[in-house]
Amino acid sequence: MGYRILLVGSGGREHALAWKLLQSPLCDRLLAAPGNPGIAALGRGLGAGRVTMVNVGAEAIPKLVALAKAEKIDLVVCGPEVPLMAGLGDACVAAGLRCFGPSRAAAEIEGSKQFAKDLMRRAGIPTAAYGSFSDVATADAFIDAQPGDVVVKADGLCAGKGVVVTSAHDEAKRAVRTMLVDRAFGDAGGRVVIEERLIGREVSMMALCDGTRFVLLASAEDHKAVFDGDRGPNTGGMGAYSPSPLVDQALTETIARKFFAPLVAAMAEAGRPFRGLLYGGLMLTPERGPLVIEWNCRFGDPETQAVLPRLDEDLLPWLLDAASGELPMLSPQWLPGLAVCVVLAADGYPGKVRSGDPIAGLGDDGQLAGEGSDLVVFHAGTKRGPGGLLTSGGRVLGVTANGGNLVEARDRAYAGIARISWPGMHFRKDIGLRGKA
Repeated sequence: MGYRILLVGSGGREHALAWKLLQSPLCDRLLAAPGNPGIAALGRGLGAGRVTMVNVGAEAIPKLVALAKAEKIDLVVCGPEVPLMAGLGDACVAAGLRCFGPSRAAAEIEGSKQFAKDLMRRAGIPTAAYGSFSDVATADAFIDAQPGDVVVKADGLCAGKGVVVTSAHDEAKRAVRTMLVDRAFGDAGGRVVIEERLIGREVSMMALCDGTRFVLLASAEDHKAVFDGDRGPNTGGMGAYSPSPLVDQALTETIARKFFAPLVAAMAEAGRPFRGLLYGGLMLTPERGPLVIEWNCRFGDPETQAVLPRLDEDLLPWLLDAASGELPMLSPQWLPGLAVCVVLAADGYPGKVRSGDPIAGLGDDGQLAGEGSDLVVFHAGTKRGPGGLLTSGGRVLGVTANGGNLVEARDRAYAGIARISWPGMHFRKDIGLRGKA
């Protein structure tokens, strides 16, 4: 049978999901709400005649549910975290709709860093030492008591920007005041979690979950800092590559046993069974091994743009089985080699960005002319103007290339980037170079 899918979201992650789902012979139709020009262009190529763009926002939950019912949608796939924290999964279940995405209660694993840390402590999941505070004085006292540097995190959702990695206690105290007093992140920063600063390499692991079981996807490494060499403020992610050379089969099994299995079990025991995509950000420390930095309740962005192009099978059955609570105890198959995704950002990102700049180098389909499926341009912050594509957000495009090895994938991605331009465009030139270690 053919399945009708409603994809919720408008970023690069959603473009990658649409691109992969439309490769499925089981996908009869894909509705994107609200989607983006890259997804719309799939309807003229890969998904010819099967893509419909719907002008409904990702957070308009009653409208999304009504749309799904009216269109007889078989599976709702939610990309971003905010609708999940607002209860999209619950609303779908209440309406008798199958949804790939957790309930609001389960999504709190990302929505509250304090909740996640407390749950890990009870479940015995290795993570950084921490404290949680809503007033400046006790936060300052905790910082003063720490023997080393700390990381200050806003408790709630901040689009990947509510984390300050500090190198001095005075810097940490300023970050606390920015969040608690200045309310730089609004209510999301009304409470802060302060953690010991971990040293090591960070890796991303994602798993499909059905409430009791999980299946790990390929590893990836994100590059969060805005500048080369991991310098500058954190962003939502400036690029990623998959797989990480540090995550071999033995480490994969350790991560499954020590982190994902107890987390999924703890969520179920707490009455918050997790169905959807569970993302674990792990720091591989030299002395203490892997430790959890964060959990997310959805596909990573930009990790998804590096992981899905290597998936050597149909994604749709996996999402259907997870949403139905029927994941098979199998492992997905992956293409050999690597994939590298480089994010192209707008002028000013991750601060105040300028929008509306014309994007040169892409065809009417939003892709680079003459390229095959091993080089894809995923749209994250674009819009259509009278004269063509324009920038419309901080992270504008993600250029992803597959290659037989790291050098080949990087060369292909950066050669593609050289053909794209707009005023103020910037990107990191060292995505994937950690893979040489």
